[in-house]
Amino acid sequence: MNTGGGLTGGDRLKVSVRWDAQTAATVAGQAAEKIYRSLGDEAQIDVRLDVGAGARAEWLPQEAIVFDRARLSRRAEIRVTADSDLLAIEAAVLGRSAMGEAVRWGAVTDAWRIVRDARIVYADVQRLEGPIDAMMDRPAIGAGARAYGMVIHAARDAAARLDPLRERLRRARGRAAASAWNGLLVVRLLAADGQALRHDILATLSVLRDEAPPPRVWTC
Repeated sequence: MNTGGGLTGGDRLKVSVRWDAQTAATVAGQAAEKIYRSLGDEAQIDVRLDVGAGARAEWLPQEAIVFDRARLSRRAEIRVTADSDLLAIEAAVLGRSAMGEAVRWGAVTDAWRIVRDARIVYADVQRLEGPIDAMMDRPAIGAGARAYGMVIHAARDAAARLDPLRERLRRARGRAAASAWNGLLVVRLLAADGQALRHDILATLSVLRDEAPPPRVWTC
């Protein structure tokens, strides 16, 4: 679930989910999280996922909508095993383009760490701070995008899904890239707005979830 009133500077949200061995469950939020203007402190979202042996875990929150002068720090610590499956996403929309909003200044940090059987197999930190609108216009950062996302699939068959996924993403509405290595498949997405980003996320999930429909809360 998300917090209906949204988050602002100084708010702290901690989420911990555990999948016991041989279980399967999808965890999703019923709406986009909203991150409002901060007077100085960061809003923090800390996620801890523990996936037991042979379990199938899906962590599918909807995107976070970041408002002008918001400050957000999201951190995910994930523990999996050699024979468990994990599908996880993270996405952000910088302002509501339909409302004519822009995020001219702010800070957004996204940090991920995945540990498989006590060994770190993935670590990534992304931080935007300062004139975010101008930064996202740079070709090497956002190339004009105002929404971005990442999808991670950690599974023994991750590499086998790479070619079908790349073929599906040829029809992406934004920019998309996918790579696979060491039992991981990572997709990065850039889009002009939240609607285009959602289209491309759903296309990605469709391939990685064997064409199963998205969680109902994503469409109702």
